[in-house]
Amino acid sequence: MSGAEHVPVAGTTSVRRSRDVPLLVERARAGDPRAVARLITLVENGDALLPAVAAALAPYAGQAQVVGLTGSPGVGKSTTTNELVRALRAQGHRVGVLAVDPSSPFTGGAILGDRVRMQDHATDPGVYIRSMSSRGHLGGLAAATPQAVRVLEGAGCDVVLVETVGVGQAEVEVASLADTTLVLLAPGMGDAIQAVKAGILEIADVFVINKADRDGVDATVRDIQGMIALGERGPGQWRPQVVRSVAARGEGIDDIAAAIDKHRGWLVEHGELRRRQEARAAAEIEAIALGTLRARIGSLRDGTELTTLATRVAEGTTDPYTAAEELLAQLAR
Repeated sequence: MSGAEHVPVAGTTSVRRSRDVPLLVERARAGDPRAVARLITLVENGDALLPAVAAALAPYAGQAQVVGLTGSPGVGKSTTTNELVRALRAQGHRVGVLAVDPSSPFTGGAILGDRVRMQDHATDPGVYIRSMSSRGHLGGLAAATPQAVRVLEGAGCDVVLVETVGVGQAEVEVASLADTTLVLLAPGMGDAIQAVKAGILEIADVFVINKADRDGVDATVRDIQGMIALGERGPGQWRPQVVRSVAARGEGIDDIAAAIDKHRGWLVEHGELRRRQEARAAAEIEAIALGTLRARIGSLRDGTELTTLATRVAEGTTDPYTAAEELLAQLAR
């Protein structure tokens, strides 16, 4: 199911530009990479068929384990992702990878280079790799990432790895999408200090100290463990794991996989998995509703309603809150 080029099977040529949603979902369920690619493209483009796609995929929601990988640029996220795919395939899992790259502020395009680092799996039919442009969306993900995860769930992936762009300390949206969030750090990059800050501290289920063959790794591990010890946790609450790795040599990957499995077990045992899935669904619903409202507000810009309200606010004859209430009332009609 790899996202790389494959020899076409019977009927796949018609899938490339197909708008037959049941056919696309059927082919995606059968492992056709072109059908998966087509569905994700419809999602990314906000196609009019998106509601039909979501409805067709709904029965398969929640069937994949979603693992997020985030961290600063240069800590080895793509290399770690590549090695995790190898470990998961050795366990017999079908794996989907969504690698989000930053987009140009000028053209909106992206290099989408993460797939280059994962060429080891390009011909594996049990792996699907998709690079996505953030398209200016903040938080380390693309706006279409949640629905793309649903496509990969529908395509039968057991595990979906979501690799964020190289993020800063405030870009932590991946935690609302993933069942388990890995925060990657590296010695000598100041990451230990950054991790003490609340955003990164609160989203990590597992801290991965990559490039552990560098000087200063012991100090980095001590800093993170000390920071974890300062956190307030009640009985039975999850304590973030700290794992060392040298992903470029494949070292420590089994330990990362074991930490992910341990967290998964805790999620299931404490009912946290369902709570996170419901929170994720609530965030999706809210995002779709807000997107619809923004589109409707945008359509009002072509008329006189929004301009009239803006003029009244600028003149001081009304306030922005009252104007916003009037705008919402007009949208509800």
